[in-house]
Amino acid sequence: MFFASDNGAPVPLQVMDALARANSGAVMSYGNDALTARVRDRIRALFDAPEAAVYLVATGTAANALALAHLCPPWGAVFCHTLAHVETDECGAPEFFTAGAKLIGVPGAHGRIDPEALAATVAATGRGGVHGVQKGALSLTNATEAGTVYAPAEIAALARIAHDAGVPVHLDGARFANALVATGATPAELSWKAGVDVLTLGGTKNGLLGAEALILFDPARAFEFELRRKRAGHLFSKYRYLAAQFDGWIEGDLWRDMARHANAMAARLAAGLGQVAGARLVHPVEANIIFAELPLAAAERARAAGARFYTIVPGATERVRLVPSWATTPAEVDALIAAFAG
Repeated sequence: MFFASDNGAPVPLQVMDALARANSGAVMSYGNDALTARVRDRIRALFDAPEAAVYLVATGTAANALALAHLCPPWGAVFCHTLAHVETDECGAPEFFTAGAKLIGVPGAHGRIDPEALAATVAATGRGGVHGVQKGALSLTNATEAGTVYAPAEIAALARIAHDAGVPVHLDGARFANALVATGATPAELSWKAGVDVLTLGGTKNGLLGAEALILFDPARAFEFELRRKRAGHLFSKYRYLAAQFDGWIEGDLWRDMARHANAMAARLAAGLGQVAGARLVHPVEANIIFAELPLAAAERARAAGARFYTIVPGATERVRLVPSWATTPAEVDALIAAFAG
């Protein structure tokens, strides 16, 4: 009953097999190999973006921080939701990589930025001239930290506000696959067609050993990004092992199948929580993250039975976060519900 994070899930055999196939002979380093070229083309095809620049790194923090450093100057502001991962969980990496950009939190219900709040915040930024930070970049998260998703039209509305102010748009897609299958959109519709300039395509939370893709939909940005990646120490020599993970992940649409399963397990768990006395969902369950309030006794029963999950707010009524993964089984979900119910 492991519901602490989808990061804790194992790696599917298809990905391990792809790594094993790549582990033969010598190839050119730093991404100058045939496998990496094929993976770049496969990602471009998925996004219907044949000219996009595609780069691979090993962590989501590196991907997000490099993307924001690329889009936002040191004297700029990064507009993001107050709950955004770049704001709450990356130990100042975006500020460090941008050499000092300021993150400005924008409110919105259930993890989604409110368009009116964004417009007002963007309009108010830079009014002080040299005495204040200037408009820098907008960072969205899909699926959000609250477990909700943005539909393409919602992203487009926020991107329009940003672009009208000359602000580029980054999308933190650590759980992009979960948002994609939840909305039924195509990868293009949920990214560049909605106004996203740079996408962090997350693989680690959806089954990969440790690989994330950065997609720059404007190839004119590519060389500067390559310099930033090298300077930051994130240009891997044995690049083929990052590419191999994506190769196995994309093959047969595995990445979407795994996300679809994780979302289904979250929906099953959310429905079951409705049968637990005193339980309440904090946010709508739209992807594979659940925030719920439970009586302390229910949470303690589950922990005693071996369940792993995070407590967000302790107390007589405990707020918890529950995250199924691609490997979560219906039996595990049902066992957790039974443990909560007592």
